Amino acid sequence: MTYRLRYDPAVEAAHDALPPDVSERLTLGMAGACEDPLRATEPYGHDDPVMRMVVTEQAFAVVLAGHHFKTMTVLQINHLC
Repeated sequence: MTYRLRYDPAVEAAHDALPPDVSERLTLGMAGACEDPLRATEPYGHDDPVMRMVVTEQAFAVVLAGHHFKTMTVLQINHLC
């Protein structure tokens, strides 16, 4: 079952402010996380099935996987370059 992506308005604005190519790669990574949260993400800190990261070459997003309600909440986006 596909997870639903959720954004805080401030985090969504950070995603919108990314350069187009960086934003596209991160969007594709998040789409993968919505399809398979554990395989398409990396652990955040320690191996945790809830706090995860979507990582691309130039950006990453910290996400909260809500397995019960099938949601992926984007908590933070960082541009690396």
